[in-house]
Amino acid sequence: MKIKLFTIPNFITLANLLCGCGSILSSLVLGDFKLAFAFVVASAVCDFFDGFTARLLKQYSDIGVQLDSLADMVSFGVAPSAAMYAFAAQSGATLFTLPSWVVTTLVFVPFIMAAFSALRLAKFNIDDTQHESFSGLPTPANAIFCLSFVWAVATEGKVVEVEWIALISVIMAALLVSPIRMFSFKLKSLSWSANKSQYIFLALALVALLTLGIYSVPTIIVIYVVISTIGWLFCKR
Repeated sequence: MKIKLFTIPNFITLANLLCGCGSILSSLVLGDFKLAFAFVVASAVCDFFDGFTARLLKQYSDIGVQLDSLADMVSFGVAPSAAMYAFAAQSGATLFTLPSWVVTTLVFVPFIMAAFSALRLAKFNIDDTQHESFSGLPTPANAIFCLSFVWAVATEGKVVEVEWIALISVIMAALLVSPIRMFSFKLKSLSWSANKSQYIFLALALVALLTLGIYSVPTIIVIYVVISTIGWLFCKR
């Protein structure tokens, strides 16, 4: 079987993976969360353009599908876990007086997001119902939330106790594999009735950008989750 490895979409996917590696190193080695966030944003851009380029050039391939998931696992699974871990390790602050082994365990809890990201990506690859909406939080959204949150808090010099970081990590991991249907931005039309969630989200996201400054990005992800959850609950009813 002839397998074509070196295509333009595959090179873009590899750029996604390398940016993910850059984000991990920025968090764990440099402690530079702004740079780590920038790398993840670059990964997200590459993640969009590899699929776009594959459609444009008609260079679809099974290896491209597999490579995309492997790159996403690094950039949107390991990178956010590494950032939350590094931030917790730097903080070391706790809400309660805890044994050292408990604190160490809590510091490592963020890596549960890496494990659940693997489950999320594996499910996505075989789930034919996720072409127009997503089941669970997309891994890029989780990564952008975690990196922007860590960057914002670290920039302002605020201390977040390891218990809170562990709790946020568990919640985000649960959202990754939850049955909640998250809307996508693949619009079939511009009508209000067909795209209410998207238009409401865009309006609230604009307000957040204009008012919340450095905290606008994680807030936008929270808005996305809340609107998607409300829409999903109404659809179930």
